[in-house]
Amino acid sequence: MTVQIFHNPACGTSRNTLALIRNSGVEPEVIEYLKTPPGRETLVWLIGEMGITPRELLRRKGTPYDELGLEASTWTDDELIAQMLAHPILINRPIVVTELGTKLCRPSELVLDILSNPQQGPFSKEDGEVIIDAKGQRVVKP
Repeated sequence: MTVQIFHNPACGTSRNTLALIRNSGVEPEVIEYLKTPPGRETLVWLIGEMGITPRELLRRKGTPYDELGLEASTWTDDELIAQMLAHPILINRPIVVTELGTKLCRPSELVLDILSNPQQGPFSKEDGEVIIDAKGQRVVKP
């Protein structure tokens, strides 16, 4: 199985996640979901695979979330999915699909839990936070 990432290149978390995948020696299938949004069947499948609700996948920052009134508890799951399909920017990212699972990778190091290959070398996030040491091992935060 190939690794897929539903990616937004303008998002630092998404860029860091993609870099961690590549640091494991894998070139994933990169789906820029704002250019090529998932269809309903795929979106429903992703939500199910992640074991979350549609509401948990909604992104608020930089989206029409507030203008659409999506904070109201009266929205059904189907209605929230319809809004994400109409406005893909509402889909939080990055979502990564591997043979070990599907995960919303926020923070980006959550991707390490679903990658089969070990990290090939050191890795620091764009902000300088060290995630992988020189031996390719995950840095445990105190």
